[in-house]
Amino acid sequence: MSTQSDAGYLTTHVLDTARGCPAAGLQIRLYRLDERGRTELARMLTNADGRTDSPILPKKDFVTGTYELVFEAGEFLRASGQASGELLFLDEVPIRFGITDGSAHYHVPLLLSPFGYSTYRGS
Repeated sequence: MSTQSDAGYLTTHVLDTARGCPAAGLQIRLYRLDERGRTELARMLTNADGRTDSPILPKKDFVTGTYELVFEAGEFLRASGQASGELLFLDEVPIRFGITDGSAHYHVPLLLSPFGYSTYRGS
């Protein structure tokens, strides 16, 4: 386990690729997964730049392990007028990933449109 002085942190950035702008007001939840199940660690909204105002997982809480970011895409797409109806093609977008280096910065962005998304390990 990393000490606070050399610990990493987790950030994200959500871009609305259909409209070519940041995805402001999109809710994100972070979970840690282990043998006991899934534990919610954080819940945040993206700001006007499509980012959270602080790291999703700050240095003090950063440890190696398996995590899952869940992006509330359906709520965002409905609010932005890009989707409607009870059943959407994309609703919750889960991204499960592993943090193997407790001293590194992990950036997990989401590129989102009503009918597709992509992600990668950013910098």
